[in-house]
Amino acid sequence: MNYFLYLSSCDTCKRIIAELPLTQDVEMIDIKKNPITQNQLTDLHQATGSYVELINKRAQLFKKRQIDTQNISDETAKKLLLEHYTFLKRPVLVYQNRVFIGNSKATIAEAKKWLDEH
Repeated sequence: MNYFLYLSSCDTCKRIIAELPLTQDVEMIDIKKNPITQNQLTDLHQATGSYVELINKRAQLFKKRQIDTQNISDETAKKLLLEHYTFLKRPVLVYQNRVFIGNSKATIAEAKKWLDEH
């Protein structure tokens, strides 16, 4: 299954959606309205090997909850990701068995190239 996890209120996500040549076979999932599922999280974990890799360490809830982002265990990361959408590094594109996580220029360029080739 091809899907794109994003936050509809995020300007960066909106910009990236406009940049990427996403086709009809990519399911667009607003994580605020449709939180990440256990199956999606398991798939992302298998692709990255780490729940911590999926954490948005700039999430404001870390400050509110006084969580040290430098010392998050994989199990804690999993729990946080299932608990609240803001902890997921976004956007996330899963397309033809490849996963692209985050909004760095390099990640978006790589995703664009992958989409163009497939």
